[in-house]
Amino acid sequence: MALSISDVARRYSAFIRQQLEEMERLLQPSSVEDEELVRRAVFSVRNKSVLFERFLPQKDVLFTVVQDVRPAEVTVDFGQHLIICTCPQQNCCRHKLGVVLGLYQYLGSVQEWTSKWRAQKNVHLKSLATERNPESWQRMVDEVMQHSLLGAKAIESYSLSALLTTTHSKLQRYTPLEREWQPLFKLFMEFAVLNKLWAHLNHTNSSINNYYFEAAMNSRLETIHTIVSELGSKSRLFATDPFYDAIQDSIRELLFERSGQPQIRFQFYLAVWTNIFNEKNRYMKELFLLEKLHINSDFPMDINRALFYVLLKDSEKLAEQLLHLDKSQLTFYLPIAKLASKHYMEGLQLLLKVMLPCLEDFIHATLTPQQRPLFIKEINALYSMIELSEQEAITLYQAFGRYGIQPYADFLLHKARYDEWVALQQLYPSSISHLEARGLKTVIQEAPAAALPLYHYYALEELRQKSRMNYKQAIRIWKSMKGIAKKAGKMTYWTNYMQTVQQKYKRLRALQEELDKSNLI
Repeated sequence: MALSISDVARRYSAFIRQQLEEMERLLQPSSVEDEELVRRAVFSVRNKSVLFERFLPQKDVLFTVVQDVRPAEVTVDFGQHLIICTCPQQNCCRHKLGVVLGLYQYLGSVQEWTSKWRAQKNVHLKSLATERNPESWQRMVDEVMQHSLLGAKAIESYSLSALLTTTHSKLQRYTPLEREWQPLFKLFMEFAVLNKLWAHLNHTNSSINNYYFEAAMNSRLETIHTIVSELGSKSRLFATDPFYDAIQDSIRELLFERSGQPQIRFQFYLAVWTNIFNEKNRYMKELFLLEKLHINSDFPMDINRALFYVLLKDSEKLAEQLLHLDKSQLTFYLPIAKLASKHYMEGLQLLLKVMLPCLEDFIHATLTPQQRPLFIKEINALYSMIELSEQEAITLYQAFGRYGIQPYADFLLHKARYDEWVALQQLYPSSISHLEARGLKTVIQEAPAAALPLYHYYALEELRQKSRMNYKQAIRIWKSMKGIAKKAGKMTYWTNYMQTVQQKYKRLRALQEELDKSNLI
């Protein structure tokens, strides 16, 4: 079949236009590097350096070569909607763009497309980067995001991660050369981009209650934690103060002026306030603003006030604030309690005592079954740091339900209530090997006699299986039990016990044979 590029272009015009639109979104006219990429791609088309070699209609695949310093092979798979280039550059390269423009010239004007793309340039990002002030850095973000957000179009959640990665890769080209400025630049860009993106998602009613969105946000949160840990270990320059003020404003705006996924927004807020800002004056300033702020937000203002009362170690105000605690908001109070556990035990006690009556309803009515184990593990670790009365401990473990068996067992061990610990393990059986890793060794060490019923219970469980393999396992358990009886000074009890076992199960020949070989009697 003779190759007719004009026919191929018309046949796959939708794909070509879609690819060109995607590349137009990825390439930033204000970026010197992207401007050079487009210039060279257009030059390759005008210079006839894009060679369309062969087309396989049965596979919908077009093979091309772009004559460059080193020739690059570009394969266009129309069926799979893929464009593959042999050059090392990732994502959009000048060879891919050259091939797409080479096909597009049969559908429209390459010159018009180029002029339209260049007309979007407002200001060179490089010139903004040299003006070191928060306003210029924000304009850099606005310039890049304006080009990436597709105007008023909604963004599909599955593309958010790639969009954020591309945006930050463009901005990182203008990172300051000075080391002390680099982490601050990255953190500023993280929150400025998040704020801009979240505002766009809210404005276009894009869906954010899904796995893809949460995965993208968790990835950015990990990056932010890495940056703030680096910033927290450095001394600050006086010249950086305006940038920290801008970050403070940005995260407040993200928390209170955006909507959807309030827990994720609160995590971003906490990342800064618990790792970077540690000045009392800044705490006071933020709290003052929060107390004067009257906006309609899906994030509860009371929670943020409680956060700053903890940071300021103001027990009186914290106790007053907790009088209005809403049990549906306990998820937000958990990270505040974690923060208090590090430097403010009085505040931790206040928080946990007020949360205690609300736990049962919250765990079983608000949390999903998948969320409960992690929440209980974290909250139990906090409660183990304060003193609880007997009744408070019972209330706590009742609130955990079946997820509280192990925490309650740990509590009984801590209180040296070994008989009750053994009874609990018989009520919710597992295995001897599991129990040895979860406290049985402590019981044997402190009260060996209390452990004897547990070994008896598991030995009988093996006998019920009625196989030689299980009888051998029962023998192993009895050998351990003999050592514990000796440690407890109950060898008379042990002798009577084994005689009773031998007599009761005398019809089990295999068991009797194993007993004869075991030297237990």
